[in-house]
Amino acid sequence: MELSDFFRENPRAALAFSGGTDSAYLLYEALQCGAEVRPYYVKTPFQPRFELDDALRLTKELGTELTVIEYDILDDGLVAANPADRCYHCKKKLFGLLLRERAANDGLSLIIDGTNASDDAGDRPGMRALGELCVRSPLRECGLTKAEIRARSKEAGLFTWNKPAYACLATRVPTGRPIERELLQRVEGAESELFALGFTDFRVRLFHEAARIQLPAAQMAAALERRGDILARLKKYFDTILLDMETR
Repeated sequence: MELSDFFRENPRAALAFSGGTDSAYLLYEALQCGAEVRPYYVKTPFQPRFELDDALRLTKELGTELTVIEYDILDDGLVAANPADRCYHCKKKLFGLLLRERAANDGLSLIIDGTNASDDAGDRPGMRALGELCVRSPLRECGLTKAEIRARSKEAGLFTWNKPAYACLATRVPTGRPIERELLQRVEGAESELFALGFTDFRVRLFHEAARIQLPAAQMAAALERRGDILARLKKYFDTILLDMETR
């Protein structure tokens, strides 16, 4: 099945939009097919500011309006407790909110998302929640892999074509450690500093009370050369800064 077939059969839908490569391309294709697909961005403490900025920029460039829904996911005690299946509970809550409230109020009964054919369902507990809520994943259903989506996005002129995959800030906190708003803000601040220094596709993870930096192998030498700059910037957020020698 091609995406054009999907949108011919499903001409109206609510898109859970993240501003990443996959959902950006899905929105582009939906609009190209003439479908009435409305993008919704659910803003929680788990998303850094740049993700919303990218989502707003992309929808503006495509000439469509983004609906932003503010929701404090940390009010959910089970999600904040950070169990091993936190992603399942988080997705169930957020997609349920979108399905039952905003999309329904806009007259949209179908929700779609940007899960692609490269995503491993066995490694993504959140995908179980999507299945239970009957969320459709057109990219996955049409067999489109991440590499194909990037190639098509580049051809379409989408600035998101080479955007690194970005997992939510909650993934920086070890399972079982309660997730606190202030901790997420510190992680986001530290990662913003690394972005400003020119590093990409990295993670700053919590290791006990220290910041553990995970970098691609190609950026390891630069990190060592800029040790002083990294320490000066990240010390604003963490007392101890560690460089993980096992690369991303």
